[in-house]
Amino acid sequence: MSVEAGPRPRVAGAGSAGIGVGTAFGTFGELLQGVLPEGDGDFLVTLPVARWTMATFRREPDSGGEVTVRPARKTKALQLARTIGELAERQTGVSTGGTLHVDSVIPEGKGLASSSADLVATARAVGQALGVAMPPTRIERLLADIEPTDGVLYPAIVAFHHRTVRLRGVLGSLPVMAVVGIDEGGSVDTVDFNRIPKPFTLADHHEYARLLDRLACAVRRRDLAEVGRVATRSAQMNQLLRHKWTLGPIREICREVGGLGVVVAHSGTAVGILLDTEDPSYTQRVSAAAQACGELMGGRTEGGVSVYRTLSFANGPG
Repeated sequence: MSVEAGPRPRVAGAGSAGIGVGTAFGTFGELLQGVLPEGDGDFLVTLPVARWTMATFRREPDSGGEVTVRPARKTKALQLARTIGELAERQTGVSTGGTLHVDSVIPEGKGLASSSADLVATARAVGQALGVAMPPTRIERLLADIEPTDGVLYPAIVAFHHRTVRLRGVLGSLPVMAVVGIDEGGSVDTVDFNRIPKPFTLADHHEYARLLDRLACAVRRRDLAEVGRVATRSAQMNQLLRHKWTLGPIREICREVGGLGVVVAHSGTAVGILLDTEDPSYTQRVSAAAQACGELMGGRTEGGVSVYRTLSFANGPG
């Protein structure tokens, strides 16, 4: 079992001598994801966790305007860095080449917003190094040309239209919870997943609208039990779209240990149990959940158990 509850990475020396540093958090799937009964109805509600991407961009005047990325597989981050560089060059006439380093502890292809975090951190780092302001609305426009994106650019729990990369609304913040998570294995490509036709009926669309209203009220009231109920229902409804073989057993474990509910990566491979860290029995509950999840996964190579901490925000988006 691994525990992921680290602090936000320090950003030291950012913005000096043509160096920019940006960070972005990941998520443990989504509290809610589905389709609303309206145009551009695809939406999700974020569940920020303490896993991070840090991007560093160093401007190199002798690069001939070329941008490179390390590691080389971060091609979407490279595409974004080049776009921001071209924007800065048009504004200043100065060559904006350089090297982008992307360091992340967020697993890729699991539905934990790794790609979104890479891109948001990159936008912040490159913008800082080149003197280009990167407010959330500008980042949204840039990311919309690359791929469907999570709402990790906002320091809050938010409802987000991920396919069109548009903020729907800020729901607020919750006390810190733990997520005892497992990985069913394999990986999911976000772009490919969002091309799949949604099997939801009009009645489902209206249920998603009611769930969103319930979740928004629960966040305002800081009602973790209701948050867990909504997340569990969303996980159940998503079985039509991306089936999780562990959902039934994980729900049973959740009931046995007294968890708040089940949360999933709707477009990924992660399934988890939500726990209240302020519960007097938290230590016993988290240990029991981790042990039971480990037994469920057995000897699966990708099925290790990890304990995540959700993020709580003192202030909403600025």
